[in-house]
Parts: sequence; structure tokens; C-alpha cells
Amino acid sequence: MTSYETALGASTTDTITLLGHDLAGDVMGTVGFGELAFWLATQRRPSPGQTRLFEAVLAALADHGFTPTAIVSRLTFLSAPDSVQGALAAGLLGGGSRFLGVTEDAGRFLNAVVKASETPSDDVGWDELALETLRKQGKTRIPGLGHHVHKNGDPRTPRLYEIAEEEKLVGPHLSLFAAIGRVHPQVLGKTLPLNGAGTCGAVLADLGLPLELLRGFALLARTAGLIGQLAEELRNPVANDIFLSVDSNTRPVAPAEE
Repeated sequence: MTSYETALGASTTDTITLLGHDLAGDVMGTVGFGELAFWLATQRRPSPGQTRLFEAVLAALADHGFTPTAIVSRLTFLSAPDSVQGALAAGLLGGGSRFLGVTEDAGRFLNAVVKASETPSDDVGWDELALETLRKQGKTRIPGLGHHVHKNGDPRTPRLYEIAEEEKLVGPHLSLFAAIGRVHPQVLGKTLPLNGAGTCGAVLADLGLPLELLRGFALLARTAGLIGQLAEELRNPVANDIFLSVDSNTRPVAPAEE
């Protein structure tokens, strides 16, 4: 008989195991959800410091106000209140290169540079590597650099660095990203903030999480935020006002000439 191996969840008549542990006896009430998410993705149990930093990332990405992902989730719930899963899915499907996807883009970008370079021994070396990287990029956008709202500095970024420092978890990705923050004005001629989503990507890469799944962790965090958006929609609905605002301000025009 064909068998399918898994180190994740499995069930028998009387037991459920997860990651080689008894789910009811060893995991439930003992392992926090953030710790479990990390463990499931890596199949290695994180240290308390890794868990703290990982959960800080989840908190940083959970909700950021009336972003397109939140609005579309609320509007879908207005249209189909019987389909919570549809409203959540609609919001998650909007996670892309402008919202949420920056986390993975930044992690991948930094990792490519780190893998192709010798690890500098101090900030001077990181600054030199960052300058070299930025000059190679030319006018190509640097993922994680700049923010449409927090133009004077994203408040999530210094806090994530602070936690990483406290837990002694600043690795090459965070080091390179910090150096990019220090030297980019020399190349770009202007000063841009390191945004929180990009910093989260650097953190997740330093924690050794799979680069291919970094957007997944952003979506995991945003799921909690979208549930909050839908809960607020139940208490204080605004989706119908958004719909009516657009509908009542629609102005018919002739098709554009080809």
C-alpha cells in the first residue's frame, strides 16, 4: 500500500500528533500560535527570542488601516455576508508588490546580495557593500525603501531593530538593510525611510524562514487584521457608504478614441 510521509499533523482513532508531539497533551495550551507557525514552517522549534521577534513581525504586518486589502474585504463582506471566507480571501488576494508583498521582495533582494558577497566584519564594510549594491541597481526600485505615508520614518522599523538587538538576532540581512538606510542618499540624492514591511522581510530572512514563503507570513499576519476589519464592520459598518460614495459619484463619459 502506498504511504505518504509527513512530519506535520497525523491522526489515529485515539490520538492526534503534530510535529512529532501529542497535540492535546504537548501542544495545546503550551505552544503559542506564533511559535507554532514558525515551528510548522521550519520544523525546528524556535527559541524564546526567535519567537518574540517573529511575533513582532506578525504584529507589525497585521493591520495598517483602510488599505486596499481591508477595503476589498469589507466590500466583499457587504456583498456576501454569508461568506466570511470569501471576504478574507478577497483581502488576502490583494497582497502584492505594493501591499504585503514588499516583505518577500525585500527578503529575496537582500538574500541575493548576501549570498553573492563575503560577510563584512563591521558597519564600514556593510556600508561599502550597500553602496556597491545601490550603484548596480541604478534607478531600479529598492524593495523596502520608502513609504507613501511614513515619509519621515516608519515607526515599526526602529522597534524591530531594537527587538532584534535585544535578542542578539541581528543577522546579515538586517545589517545590509540598515546600511542601505545609511548610504542610499549618496546614490539617490534623497533620503527615504526603511519601511516596516521591508524590515520584516530582513527579519524573516535572518530567522532562516523559507524565502519562498515570506509573503505567506505577511498574509498570515494580515489574516488577523482582516478578521478585525470584518469584526469592526459588524459593529460599525462603512462598506455600504464606500459603495454608495462611488456609485453616486459615477460620471458617464464617452469611450476613449482608439
